[in-house]
Amino acid sequence: MSKVPATVITGFLGAGKTTLIRHLLQNAGGRRLALVINEFGDVGVDGDLVRGCNDAACPEEDIVELANGCICCTVADDFLPTMQKLLDRPNPPEHIIIETSGLALPKPLVKAFQWPDIRTRTTVDGVIALIDADAVAAGRFATDEAALAAARAADPSLDHDSPLEELFEDQLACADLVILNKTDLVAADALGAVEAEIGGGIRSGVRIVRAAQGAVDAAVLLGLGVGAEDDLDARPSHHDGEEDHDHDDFDSFVVKGGKVADIVPLLAALERLIAEHDILRVKGMVAVAGKPARLVLQGVGPRIQTHFDRAWGAGEPRRSHLVVIGQKGLDRAAIEAKLAQVLGADPR
Repeated sequence: MSKVPATVITGFLGAGKTTLIRHLLQNAGGRRLALVINEFGDVGVDGDLVRGCNDAACPEEDIVELANGCICCTVADDFLPTMQKLLDRPNPPEHIIIETSGLALPKPLVKAFQWPDIRTRTTVDGVIALIDADAVAAGRFATDEAALAAARAADPSLDHDSPLEELFEDQLACADLVILNKTDLVAADALGAVEAEIGGGIRSGVRIVRAAQGAVDAAVLLGLGVGAEDDLDARPSHHDGEEDHDHDDFDSFVVKGGKVADIVPLLAALERLIAEHDILRVKGMVAVAGKPARLVLQGVGPRIQTHFDRAWGAGEPRRSHLVVIGQKGLDRAAIEAKLAQVLGADPR
């Protein structure tokens, strides 16, 4: 029997992994897919967004969420049993898509495919790193070590041992394909500089594909046939030789509320909070009074985007919840107090 191919999709916070996967599911070309989603945070926002596709390529029973911690740190406890259950089905999926947390290291996950119970039944078709072109152009998560050193020397308040660059570099170094996303937000000359910057952090022969809003053909993403689990030595990591890694450098919490009468005050409050507290990521669902559908909110750095998703289900509580992610030391009380003013009381 041939092995079931699995594609690992990694990328830093807010790169657009869920948008890419939604597009893939909606344009699967008849493939029967299963999806494993790992999130950083207590609320399954990404899984909920994918379910909003209502696409036959990946029915709800084929979407598995792992919310007990970073997938690269809980391989034996969560990931391997999940893979075994998918493979043991009478009609297993034709392809498995694995969306990692934005803070996950890809290499430990790829190494898990050497586990005897799944090695003979599945293989890593390829590791795809999704990059936010707009964020890199703005100087966040740059791979130029000299530029980073200069910035740190000029600003002593910067963290001189920040894990952000390490995570970003590890994701690039493990990639078999790099998708440079959100290119529609970057000027042509700046985009060329971003591409050159990214090119310095990837292995020889790895392609960079430009994309906007995660629109990449399934034929580009699937069928790479790399067998990445047999090529680990060629994928250097800052964490090679370590037993595991942790996320003590990051804080994550959920703020819940009721219906919002007007979205404008909420967006204004978020913009101020992001600037004042250097919040890395905000994402979630907002219930807007008088609107039959959920409002999806995605914040990456100073950029906030919203769109209406699916209609609220019959009997589904219409309440808001936002996941806030930032580096250690976030003033949670101040952020929660401000958001409570604009989100209103949780109706539970």
